[in-house]
Amino acid sequence: MNAQSQIVSVSRRSLIALAVLNFFLADARDGLGPFLDGFLATQGWKPMTLGIIATMGGVIGMVATPLFGALVDATPYKRTLITLPVIVVTAAALWTLATPNDFSVFGGQSATALVGAVIGPALMGLTLGLVGNKAFSGQVSRNEVWNHTGNVFSLACVFYLTTHFGQNGVVWLMVASALATIVAVLAIRPQEIDQDVARGLGSKDQPDQGASHGHAAPSGYSMLVHNRGLIVLALILMIFHFGNAPISRLIAQDFSIQLDSPFKTTAITTGVSQLAMIAVATATPFLIDRFGLRSVFFIALLALPVRGMIAGSFSSFAAIYPVQILDGIGAGLIGIATPIAAERILSGSGRFNVGLGAVMTVQGIGASSSNVVAGWLTQEGGYSLAYFVHGGIAALALLLFVFNREKVAPDLPDHGKKVAPA
Repeated sequence: MNAQSQIVSVSRRSLIALAVLNFFLADARDGLGPFLDGFLATQGWKPMTLGIIATMGGVIGMVATPLFGALVDATPYKRTLITLPVIVVTAAALWTLATPNDFSVFGGQSATALVGAVIGPALMGLTLGLVGNKAFSGQVSRNEVWNHTGNVFSLACVFYLTTHFGQNGVVWLMVASALATIVAVLAIRPQEIDQDVARGLGSKDQPDQGASHGHAAPSGYSMLVHNRGLIVLALILMIFHFGNAPISRLIAQDFSIQLDSPFKTTAITTGVSQLAMIAVATATPFLIDRFGLRSVFFIALLALPVRGMIAGSFSSFAAIYPVQILDGIGAGLIGIATPIAAERILSGSGRFNVGLGAVMTVQGIGASSSNVVAGWLTQEGGYSLAYFVHGGIAALALLLFVFNREKVAPDLPDHGKKVAPA
């Protein structure tokens, strides 16, 4: 029996559509995404103001994410929770490009943060409901491979289109990516999404364990605040993202101003980290199988302090290569390990998506607050000071993990599930 046939209820069409969704969602879910800071910096916007914008978006997402996680757990319309946000995000990005004033930038980024908060939980719930518990780890890694590959493709398109068509090329790319994302979502067969499994309740390979068969029911929401593993995971990610979130933004601002080319510069800097993330996502299933989830967390958390030291020590453009490669290693591994850890911690509770949303909210506190701090540090002591401070703070996340690694990254629960598809 080949690996693909071991997922009994998932068709090849839905798995291919999931891959295509992740490929195009890389560009469609974030609007201007990494290009926003570089674009606005060349329009005269100051680092502190850009930090406030990023913080505002982080706070909105922070509040909305667990609410949307609960919605994802409760609703069978998970595909709709991806398509509608993509439409809104694209419209907000086009609005910002057309008229980059206070109203469009703050309004557009508020809308982007709000609807972006639902896409993450919806995609995770949809993935878990399609492939099941034991296949989830491998499928999350494959999702990330396609997502980062899509990012690299998008960045290459931006580099080419802005060279030949200017800003209009970015507009065309956004519209095309949004349409392709919607088509991919609609190609996933909704009847193949097990709604109980999608919320972390029951087993896709043993459907009689599900709540719909009367054998289980979701835990109360209070279990989220009494689960030590989930709480420590959230704190680790809060510290990690406080350190990591502003560094790529600051690099985009710094070199976009120096080179006076926001889209090309950001395409290069972001492209390096995305290529590293592709390699990391490809290797992660092997790393988890061979060395365990705890080793993956350790490597990810170690990469950021080293990244901050390199970024703060060198000011030439060549420094972005090791700095962004380390971003690909650290953020790439964390992006895969986080939902896997949350699924293991919350296994059988029926609160996977709301629990993951709560974790994302806490990490959002770190990411959003860091932007204002980074903006202030940059104004007071330059970009190097901000890199050193944020990289140093991130080392605390590594220490917290070392002392709580067994609860944060537990062994894979026995669901009686089959291995992930190839």
